Amino acid sequence: MNIAHERVAQLCAQLKLTTIADALPHLAQKAIADEANLTEFLESVLKAEHTARLARQRATFARLAGFPTIKTLDSFDFAAASGVPKSQVQELASLAFLERNENVVLLGPSGTGKTHIAMALGYAATQAGIKVRFITAADLLMILTT
Repeated sequence: MNIAHERVAQLCAQLKLTTIADALPHLAQKAIADEANLTEFLESVLKAEHTARLARQRATFARLAGFPTIKTLDSFDFAAASGVPKSQVQELASLAFLERNENVVLLGPSGTGKTHIAMALGYAATQAGIKVRFITAADLLMILTT
């Protein structure tokens, strides 16, 4: 690494641009190979930082949500949960209910997939950049009564 790279890495650290500091040599080599102009190179550097920040944000939101495990609707077995309307769950997966400020209440007997669907919707929201908190009804009741 030459002195200019060291200075850039130091500035990136001071500005908390961690991805740029790590990816700069690779992105510079790619820009040279692609014969990119300065603006295209700068765009690729900023895109790399932005993409990494979004990924870290999504991971943080999912971790802070308090999911016991990560569930997705792709892993939900609609055949086993015959009482669950797939079209309605897929509509909920669009998260349009959040834009309309609507609530979702999942009711049904034990073992029908309510918790799986709730966690999957919550996880989908975290991946859309929305803060979520997962808590069971029993835990919520305990918090409210103490």
